Amino acid sequence: MTAAKATIQARGYNALSFRELAKEVGIKSASVHYHFPTKGDLGAALARRYTEDGATYLTELLAAPEDATWCMDRYTEIFRSALANDNRMCLCGIMSAELDDLPTEVRTEVDKFAAMNVGWLAKVLSRARPSARDQDLQEHAMAIFAAIEGAQLIARGCRDIGIYDRTIRAYRATGFIP
Repeated sequence: MTAAKATIQARGYNALSFRELAKEVGIKSASVHYHFPTKGDLGAALARRYTEDGATYLTELLAAPEDATWCMDRYTEIFRSALANDNRMCLCGIMSAELDDLPTEVRTEVDKFAAMNVGWLAKVLSRARPSARDQDLQEHAMAIFAAIEGAQLIARGCRDIGIYDRTIRAYRATGFIP
């Protein structure tokens, strides 16, 4: 799954090949099919694990008695670290770009990733704006999630992590993110 994740983060879901994956990890393609009968099964398992791992980390951040700015610093660093790792993308972000080509089971898991991130961001925003309405927090959280994924995508396309850094600083300077 690690090799499949790296392939998707670097080249997208459509670039994932059972044959190439098997060759990379030194097993037969049939062995991959044994564990994941279809590419959709593998893609869904990857997105599910990615979401679960992300949720675990983000829950730990919320458990810390820190402010919204501290939480957002750690959150934006997650996306930056993917770029710093061979100019890779957020797994579910890159799969979202190929949404029309994804099997239903993969789309479902990608949607769960987005919902998990937006829910977490809304909780962080409530630390900065405790009296804000839930709907306003949810909409602001979605805007932040989309903006950070977009900043990562543009930086990746330009092969310049500095674009990501400058964009995040601009978001913070304008008050868009705490």
